[in-house]
Amino acid sequence: MLRHSFVEELRKLENSLLEMGNQVKEMLEKSKNALLERDENLAKKVIEMDDIVDKYNWDIEDKCLKLLALQQPMAHDLRVIAAAMKIISDIERMGDYCVDIAKFTIELIKMPPLPTNENLIKMFQLVEKILCDSLEAFVNRDINFIINVVEQDDAIDRTYYKIYDEIVEEIEHAPETAPQQIRLLMIARFLERVADHVTNVAERIYYMETGELKELHE
Repeated sequence: MLRHSFVEELRKLENSLLEMGNQVKEMLEKSKNALLERDENLAKKVIEMDDIVDKYNWDIEDKCLKLLALQQPMAHDLRVIAAAMKIISDIERMGDYCVDIAKFTIELIKMPPLPTNENLIKMFQLVEKILCDSLEAFVNRDINFIINVVEQDDAIDRTYYKIYDEIVEEIEHAPETAPQQIRLLMIARFLERVADHVTNVAERIYYMETGELKELHE
């Protein structure tokens, strides 16, 4: 494969990865809206969208392997391909967690509604923000966005523990709400896991640009 053809294929690979990330970003937003609006059809839409994410995962992995096989990439290009193969795995897992949120939302819709948990909404917003920042970091190769992702992950963890404490207290005062509260807690846990995978993506982008593979989150 000629060098200019290789560069073009690498650019297409990066565009596909970005499209995959944007698909999951949309799933996360829809899962939040489905929960807030108690919209079962929207929750089902999130579940359906996961098939597209899975297809991106397989297609991008196939592209990565073909690029490795057809030409020995230079150091930076090799890091991009290696990082892409890890990043798509993390993005695919984020999509799975969005599906989990949607499934619990469908269960919650069939139960008596509870007052909105403001910290849960805050957690959704924080996770959406770092996912956007990680995609921005990928597009612009901007280390500042990576640093912001890592810093915000701490805020997300703190918000999760606030939600945990609130839900335990609510169950103690109103045990009849336990089925709903436990599902809300699981949704918060899924969001926390999405954030962990976003942090993994940020670390891989850092590796792409610096050649240094390290855990940025202490």
